[in-house]
Amino acid sequence: DHGVYNAPMRYALAVAAAWLGAAAPLRAQTPTPRPAAMSPAPLGVPESRWGSGTSWLPDSSPMRAAQFTAGRWTVMLHGQAFLQYDRQGGPRGASQLGSVNWVMAAASRRFGAGDLQLRGMFSAEPWTVGGRGYPLLLQSGESYHGSALHDRQHPHDLWVELAALYRVPVARNLGVLLYAAPVGEPAVGPVSFPHRPSAADDPFAPISHHWQDATHITFGVFTAGVFTRTLKLEASWFNGREPDENRTNFDYAGRRLDSWSTRLTVNPDSRWSVALWYAYLKSPDALNPDLALDRFGAAALTTQPVGRGGSWSSALIYGANVPAQAGGRVSNSLLAETTLDLDRVNSLFGRAEFVQKDAADLVIPGVPASTVYGVGEVTLGYVRTIGRAEGLTLGLGLCGSVNFVPASLAPLYGGRAPLGGGVFLRLRPETARAAGSSTPGMRGM
Repeated sequence: DHGVYNAPMRYALAVAAAWLGAAAPLRAQTPTPRPAAMSPAPLGVPESRWGSGTSWLPDSSPMRAAQFTAGRWTVMLHGQAFLQYDRQGGPRGASQLGSVNWVMAAASRRFGAGDLQLRGMFSAEPWTVGGRGYPLLLQSGESYHGSALHDRQHPHDLWVELAALYRVPVARNLGVLLYAAPVGEPAVGPVSFPHRPSAADDPFAPISHHWQDATHITFGVFTAGVFTRTLKLEASWFNGREPDENRTNFDYAGRRLDSWSTRLTVNPDSRWSVALWYAYLKSPDALNPDLALDRFGAAALTTQPVGRGGSWSSALIYGANVPAQAGGRVSNSLLAETTLDLDRVNSLFGRAEFVQKDAADLVIPGVPASTVYGVGEVTLGYVRTIGRAEGLTLGLGLCGSVNFVPASLAPLYGGRAPLGGGVFLRLRPETARAAGSSTPGMRGM
């Protein structure tokens, strides 16, 4: 019976809620309706649709958050933390006990004819997984102590997002959005993986991250766009450089808004969201400052209700990088992932990827840096909710991965199919629902 727990479990979850800074607001509750003084969401677009940055999710996506009011403001608290033991096999693998985590607050209120939202999102990963990040076979991107990281996922910065989003209707079925972020996410890629329902139960990042959604922490972003009830077209101007090795500072020195992107998103109904994007990134890699990239791709996300309170969320994402210099070769990535929440207690998840990475990405010695390798991985996992208290849920899970490398890399990885995986505890808020609704993901706003 998941409705009754002993005192130690309730105490542990209450302490965890306090660590997230949200112990009082996260008490189990029906989401509070938006006060009458506040306007409804512009054009009736539900809050459950807005993902990371200005991206869109399917309207039916589950929303795990606590909501309360403070004067004229409606405040949403989000967050998720994994305590994981990660073991990656082979000569390039390693083991680590650490925590992948983030917490976010979003405060909204009526402002003029529209809706103003202020956001702050933070991560303790600079301390909980360290400067080198956590072991993850075939991962690449960013650097540590002046060397390219490989077979490890870099930590997220302390400052993940500090942003303001303004949405205002200008006609019966037309709205305008403005997004300004000292730290934020430009209109590039799909919803970033920490916020995708299809990746919600997987503690580990996709190995295609730097082909698809690596711009989700960008120091300096301005986005403008127009949207209807089903379509959104937006453009961003932003700082194209990825975060540096100091994960707790603001990366503005010597940088400017030198990159741009555009993205088109269509939500044909409440269960689907499809996006296309293109971006020019000037000098994204600190180790190769003269290299500029063109990045483009497409994504289809869907969430379907399952059983009594469950949901099935999936994503199919294509992303590509092309050196902007003449003669640059396209490197492609393809990702398919899914999370099946059977009954709000038992959940299955999986991911399959293929990425073209060069010798510089994977730090392969003795070959030209431009040599390209096709690599991939398949992950399967399971999570069971083992406790609920103070509006939080605690889950226990495990996952395993099979990685695939070409024969030329087998000596470095100890074979053509090195293994990885982990066991973990997952802490997050309960799924919010609208009063009287059985549809997952409605915030009741």
